[in-house]
Amino acid sequence: MSSPRKQHFIEELKRHYQEIIAGARGAELGTAEAADTLQKESRSREDAKQAAEFGRASVNHARRRERAKREVDTLLTFAQSGLKDFPRTARVQLGALVDVSIEDENGSEERTLFILPVGAGTELSGPGGDGFISVVTPNSPVGKGLMGASAGDCFEISTGETDREWTVVDVG
Repeated sequence: MSSPRKQHFIEELKRHYQEIIAGARGAELGTAEAADTLQKESRSREDAKQAAEFGRASVNHARRRERAKREVDTLLTFAQSGLKDFPRTARVQLGALVDVSIEDENGSEERTLFILPVGAGTELSGPGGDGFISVVTPNSPVGKGLMGASAGDCFEISTGETDREWTVVDVG
């Protein structure tokens, strides 16, 4: 059985994707309409070029919308398969909420991460605005370091010139 907290985050990520889909659809229609208008009223080669650019932008918005639709479908399929709660001794796997401590030369911070198949980098607010979590996918550098780890395990990730040590504090 999944926790209400995990369900909350899934619903919030679903809403995030729905906003992306709606925004991309609106942008797609707007740029397609602008391209059509410019094409009909074009008086010069520059107008024709601009119409073509609007057409390409419309196609790109459609692709973004379709990608978001696929990702929300993946999310819902995953959620329907069961978002189980893991014992604290469990190894990190898809569907886990993971508390980590991150240290670098500037100090340390603690974060909560939700390991999901989609939504990498999205930050979600907790129920009632209680804190926030970051979505991590297993294919990301952080996700690769986390998968299979358990409480107390450490790994290092280098980004640019910064080395950060990540410690798994809790799995749930």
